Order: sequence, then structure tokens, then C-alpha cells
Amino acid sequence: DWVGGRYSMWSAVGLATMLGIGPDNFLAMLAGGRAMDEHFRTAEFGENLPVIMALLGVWYNNFFGADSHAILPYDQYLHRFAAHLQQVDMESNGKSVRRDGKKEVSWQTGPVIWGEPGTNGQHAFYQLIHQGTKLIPADFIGFCKSQNPVGDHHAKLMANFFAQTEALAFGLPAEDVPATFPDTPKAFVLHKAFAGNRPTNTILARKLDPYTMGALMALYEHKIFVQGIIWDVFSFDQWGVQLGKILAKKVLEELEAKGEPELAHDSSTNALIERFRAEA
Repeated sequence: DWVGGRYSMWSAVGLATMLGIGPDNFLAMLAGGRAMDEHFRTAEFGENLPVIMALLGVWYNNFFGADSHAILPYDQYLHRFAAHLQQVDMESNGKSVRRDGKKEVSWQTGPVIWGEPGTNGQHAFYQLIHQGTKLIPADFIGFCKSQNPVGDHHAKLMANFFAQTEALAFGLPAEDVPATFPDTPKAFVLHKAFAGNRPTNTILARKLDPYTMGALMALYEHKIFVQGIIWDVFSFDQWGVQLGKILAKKVLEELEAKGEPELAHDSSTNALIERFRAEA
């Protein structure tokens, strides 16, 4: 009788979205979501995109110790997509109690979800993904057609899109560094070598339109559901946010108290509240 906030766009709450983008675009988005729903419901596992992505995520999370997953869209219109998936994924599968509620799991569950548009990430954290000591699976999301074609800008963007996934997959052995980076001093060869074998998924769609957006969102929702089943956690509650809300009500009373309130928290929280009251 209710829909969790992270899934509520598909419900009556989506009226606000419909008013913002118009009914035609909203219906196209719903159609894209429904198409992915039907694909998930009917496709064999070997061709079922949500199932395949879910299994790959479990494979790297539980058997290779990859505790985070990067979302890297190559379209500025998706600059908040990683933040959306943070909530959908981490609030759904960031659990440690099994579905029956009787005991905790003894395996890793949901990973940390993070990311940025690739145009920003390439000049920030890609260094760590390519050459760092942590294994970070990543989803690259790109489109064949641009919303705003300007000269060869989109071709250059997508050239980087394809180049990054190739570099992550195959790397650059030390013996090939001199050919790729001529005049490299021997002392720098290992610095310019890439181990490769860094896992990525590539999602390449024709164009980012409402239909594609709906399908993309549903794809990740179904992936998250499948992983929740495999990890035996319940993906449709979020009790982890409740304790803080309850404690905050008590703290708010103490922050707004006229006299000196009797603080009964831990020593650190008590000291912080006292400092805040003294300076506010």
C-alpha cells in the first residue's frame, strides 16, 4: 500500500515529474520502463540485462573484494544519475540482516555506489581506477547521438568513452611503454604501465531521450532486486535511516532549550552539543 521514495517516480508522486517534463515525455519514460520490465520478466538469463549485471556485481563484490562500484555516464544530462543510484542501490541493499529477520548474513552485501560524468572523472579519480590498488568495477554509459551536436565534440567525447574502457580492460604492459610513450626514462616506465584487467560494463544507447531514460532506470532497479535476492536481504525497506531521526528529535529539544538541558548522550556528543549551544 506504499511505494518507497527511491521508486516513487513510477507512482502517483511522478505527477510532479510529469508537470515538469510534460505528459508526452513522461509517458515515453513510462514506456521505456515497461519495456525493461517485460525484458526482465521474459528474457532468458543468458540474455537478461538486469540479471547479467546483477551477477557480475555479485561476482566482483563477493569473490574479488570490490567494495565499491562507479557509475560513469558520458552525458552531462546524467550528471546526477550516480547520486540517484546511490540511493536506489545503497538504501535497498545496504543491509546485514537476512530476509527472514532471524540472523545476520555472513557475506558482503551492497557496495558503495559513486560516480561522476566521465568528462569530470577522467581528470579526477580515473587515476585510481586505472593504477590504484583497489579493484573498482565501473559502468560506462554513453549515447550514439548527442542532444546538442556541436561540430566534432560528440565524436571526441565518445572517443574518450571507448578509449577508457579499452585501457581499463587491456592496460599497457611495461615492455610496451617505450613504443606508446617515446623517450620515457627507464625510471618512469613502471609509472606509465597499466595492469589492465579492470572490469567495466558498457551501456551504449542510441540517444538519451525519455524512453531510454525510463529503460535505464528500470534496468538498475531490477539489477538491484536480483542482487537483494542473491544476498538474501530485503531490498524494499530502509530501517537504517530511522534511528538517527529518533535521536535527532531529542537533540533538537536540547539545542533549543532555554536553560541548560541535562545531556545524557555519550561524552563526545554531549561536548559537541555544549559547544554548539555556546557558539550559536
